[in-house]
Amino acid sequence: MANIRSMTGFARVAREIAGRDCALTVKSVNHKALDVQLHLPPMAEALENEFRQIIRKWINRGYVQANLQLGKGGGNGNLQLNEKLFQAWLAAHERASFLLSQTPEPQVEAALRLPGMLVESEIADDPGLAADLLALLEAALEEHRVFREREGAAIYEDFRQRIETVAKCADEVSSLREEATAYFSNRLRKRLEELLSNTHVDPQRLAQEAAMLADKTDISEELTRLVTHIDELKQALDAGGEVGKRLDFLLQEMNREANTLLAKTANTGEFGLRITTAGLTVKAEIEKMREQALNLE
Repeated sequence: MANIRSMTGFARVAREIAGRDCALTVKSVNHKALDVQLHLPPMAEALENEFRQIIRKWINRGYVQANLQLGKGGGNGNLQLNEKLFQAWLAAHERASFLLSQTPEPQVEAALRLPGMLVESEIADDPGLAADLLALLEAALEEHRVFREREGAAIYEDFRQRIETVAKCADEVSSLREEATAYFSNRLRKRLEELLSNTHVDPQRLAQEAAMLADKTDISEELTRLVTHIDELKQALDAGGEVGKRLDFLLQEMNREANTLLAKTANTGEFGLRITTAGLTVKAEIEKMREQALNLE
């Protein structure tokens, strides 16, 4: 079976990294191109470009959201003193001492309890932590691909069944062609008799009428193209890879042939109704396949 992937996928991987409970979620839906939306905590924003590069290696098309959640540090030396804030606090302490004409010692412990005095270091400053988070992303994307391939396998099987239905309908219409040809020939003969009963008929007009009627009722070209597109659809599906756009194009062409075939066989008796029924089945199956193709990468 061909390896095709849906654009719809979901994965969540959680690990303890450097004393932190870390979780990364990747989810995607169909989209005409690749659109990546990242939700990273402030301390991990420096990894944004690397995240995007890795995602592009795993996903070619779709609207993708990646969300990284980081728990609190586990006392692994990731806290740093906010030196600017501390210098400002010291300056304020000295000014207050001057105004009060007192010289109390600065209470460093009290300063460290102030919000923002101790901040977490940037992940980019910790190569080990950064590497672990990028590995977490790779693991999530691998799980995400498994999900998409599982969805793609289901779509593949659905496609194969619908293609077989369309092929059977095409065979049925083809088997009705002889009966259709006889009906159209009889109708053409009657029309020519009506024209010939008029002794003043223009020979050129007569030839034009005959050609127009023959062309309007001949469905051989539509059938040939429809069968050709069915074969191309099977080949594209079996080739796998990025097939979504190719399948959608072929299905549009098949729908066009089905519409023309239905138009040519309208109001043509009992066999025409059978062709119409087969043609409407073909159109319904094509529409369902187009909906599925929109979800394929």
